[in-house]
Amino acid sequence: MPAWLHLMGESLWPLLYAGLVFTVPLTIASFALGLTLAFATALVRLFGPQWAVKIARFYVWLIRGSPLLVQLFVIFYGLPSVGIVLDPLTAAIIGFSLNVGAYNSEVIRGAVESIPNGQWEAAYSMGMTRSQALRRTILPQAARVALPALANSFIALVKDTSLAAVLTVPEIFQAAQRIASVTYEPLILYTEAALIYLVFSSVLSSAQVQLERRLGQHALFKGGQ
Repeated sequence: MPAWLHLMGESLWPLLYAGLVFTVPLTIASFALGLTLAFATALVRLFGPQWAVKIARFYVWLIRGSPLLVQLFVIFYGLPSVGIVLDPLTAAIIGFSLNVGAYNSEVIRGAVESIPNGQWEAAYSMGMTRSQALRRTILPQAARVALPALANSFIALVKDTSLAAVLTVPEIFQAAQRIASVTYEPLILYTEAALIYLVFSSVLSSAQVQLERRLGQHALFKGGQ
């Protein structure tokens, strides 16, 4: 067996373990929190009072206008200077959640605004309040519009979690770095890490296609009724 293949075989489990124990939970937690923040921010942008709209706009502007890596450094390495000390995993979750929230708030806002005004009027004609119309009529349709972009954001987040290595979070890329520092084979280890990220992304892409297909069939079924 070639030496490089033997090395990849020996390092496969440590990299997979890092992915399952750190990368996957980090991705899920960050996306869930970020999506909640995105939804709240989008609703504020659409229906909130002017002062809240300005705060939401500033948040989106700040996060979208600065690099994710810089945001992580500010949270983990910068905040201790003002007395706020976070462990690496917590800092990573906060940083990724803020980033996901800012970008996906625009996705959700755009999806809601894409629904024709006639849908609102139809809901009002049935006696619904604005919150009921939003919950029962607008958001289900907006979810189908936003799904592809949100799914792409989730897949991108899986790869972005590699930046958590700079915070010493022992995810896939950090594990590859540690093994490479001992074996002196960075090309092999980083290539293997890239392949693992590729597998994760491919599985999620396949799940995205299936989910979009099911939602499309559900929409057709309801439309035919």
